[in-house]
Amino acid sequence: MDVYDAIRTRSSVRAYEPRDIEQDKLLRILDAGRLAPSARNAQQWRFVVVRDGGRRQELARAADQPFLADAPVIIAVVSFAGDRLMHCGIPAGPVDCAIAIDHMALAATAEGLGTCWIGHFNQQVCCRILNVPDDGRLIEMLVLGYPAVPAGTKKRKPLDEIVSYEQL
Repeated sequence: MDVYDAIRTRSSVRAYEPRDIEQDKLLRILDAGRLAPSARNAQQWRFVVVRDGGRRQELARAADQPFLADAPVIIAVVSFAGDRLMHCGIPAGPVDCAIAIDHMALAATAEGLGTCWIGHFNQQVCCRILNVPDDGRLIEMLVLGYPAVPAGTKKRKPLDEIVSYEQL
């Protein structure tokens, strides 16, 4: 699958088959995150792979999203960039982690897996579950697995509604 097909077909999956993800696929997905660009190439992130059913259940409760427990893998993406700002004034950690997550999501799609970005969770509880040190911040979790149902059609605004040239 080429990158444009992965972009067109990636969707948020919230129902997964009870089937493990092959280790070679998981490693390729994690490597896609590792290869993502980051501000000053600092790579101040860590990817926590959660496969344990009990721990996935705890994260599902902390996120108030039961389907997390049914996915075979959750990748928690933690930033260690602190309050570092890019020159433009935007926090580096969340931007860097978002790029890495998107690389992993597209790689997962190319591998035939479904994903869902999770940004709704209790930071303090999830960090305790994952043993994140005080200088880390959980940015997002990426749920991975084989989709239990086919993806629906994406609804997106047309380009002429979101693109302008030279000025807004």
